[in-house]
Amino acid sequence: MDYQTLRVRFQGSVCFLQIHRPEANNTINDCLIEECRQVLEMCEESINVVVLEGLPEVFCFGADFQEFHGAMTRGQHSGQNPEPLYDLWLKLATGPYISVSHVRGKVNAGGVGFVAASDIVIADQTAQFSLSELLFGLLPSCVLPFLIRKIGFQKANYLTLMTQPISAQQASAWGLVDACDAQSDILLRKHVMRLKHLPKAGISRYKKYLNHLNGSLLQSKSAAIASNVEVFSDPRNLELIFRYVEKGLFPWEDAN
Repeated sequence: MDYQTLRVRFQGSVCFLQIHRPEANNTINDCLIEECRQVLEMCEESINVVVLEGLPEVFCFGADFQEFHGAMTRGQHSGQNPEPLYDLWLKLATGPYISVSHVRGKVNAGGVGFVAASDIVIADQTAQFSLSELLFGLLPSCVLPFLIRKIGFQKANYLTLMTQPISAQQASAWGLVDACDAQSDILLRKHVMRLKHLPKAGISRYKKYLNHLNGSLLQSKSAAIASNVEVFSDPRNLELIFRYVEKGLFPWEDAN
């Protein structure tokens, strides 16, 4: 199949799914969410390992503000429905395959959601992780249930409040990254070579059991979606996004 936002290839029981929006800094839009959903559904029956990758300079930089700006310019409501993205991350976290994020370059906002939802995270030394939402009065509402599950409440809280990037080394120390090396391609191959031999039925049963042990992702869904809708419906927040796209000004910068 041809995709607008992805590059997808299958190698035996392994699916390589690359986010490929170089013209938009690998940001998330509705098309990306839907195409990822389609690929993951195809993987449910016979794929053992799903490898999620981005571009060498940016893994995923979060919501597509340009798309918001276009909708606002046309006088349309610019807030996305957050539920499809949350459900996509649920698929990564609970689906009957091992999800592996191979991270290089910048990871911001919703990009951290993809990483936190993955079973295993491999990074090279260029990887940087940040949650910038609060700078615009937004919240990483849908990211936090996945991130807290991965690194704990206080570290997720610190990352949200500080809004500045942490290095791959720091992310590894916190447990967001499982394995880190300058030669991350080699590291990825070593992991995939081992993981692909696990039996499909065993993987499926394990993921189902793991989700039973930690049901917080489903329990948090309604609150996460409600919070996301609230902050993306606030006219002041939308004004800050519009100004950033139009003039390149951050919220704390004087427009004059």
